[in-house]
Amino acid sequence: MSLKVLNPNAEVLNKSHALHMNINAAKGLQDVLKSNLGPKGTIKMLVGGAGDIKLTKDGNTLLKEMQIQSPTAIMIARTAVAQDETSGDGTTSTVIFIGELMKQSERYIDEGMHPRVLVDGFEIAKRATLQFLEKFKTPVVMGDEPDKEILKMVARTALRTKLYESLADQLTDIVVNAVLCIRKPEDPIDLFMVEIMHMRHKFDVDTRLEKNR
Repeated sequence: MSLKVLNPNAEVLNKSHALHMNINAAKGLQDVLKSNLGPKGTIKMLVGGAGDIKLTKDGNTLLKEMQIQSPTAIMIARTAVAQDETSGDGTTSTVIFIGELMKQSERYIDEGMHPRVLVDGFEIAKRATLQFLEKFKTPVVMGDEPDKEILKMVARTALRTKLYESLADQLTDIVVNAVLCIRKPEDPIDLFMVEIMHMRHKFDVDTRLEKNR
């Protein structure tokens, strides 16, 4: 009753309905982004309030531009954006992964399993995954002369998830060469030393690297 006094439009849900509403929010966000995943993912068209059009398959851009209403979906979107800010990629994968965990959890909850048991299972799986990654990862020894081919493979993989294939391949060399230009063997790379300038009346395929002489 007190909630209705504060907000006449508020809705009161019991525990079961609230749980399924949160799960549906996660699955809904997953359905929006899952077709973006990978180099063959589809490009989405975003139309702003002023009629401006933006074409992108970048999950980070989509999550920032979309008007998300559900508090649960907003929390998932913020988690995914934090992933992008930390590693520069993985936004779409994070949303899809969370949505799939919620989808599988719903099956067991409907069968009577307590959510606390599922949370404990997620913690066990997390620890096992981190242990596996420690054994599975391959160190990249940079040295004085970094392996340019490995850097190109990393850049190409990331770019193809955001751009169409031919442009991603073209930008791969540009990105790697730009990073190597500002690299100092003993210092962390400062990406702010790479300036991105927009060329008027030019196309994305006209992108080029100009080294400061």
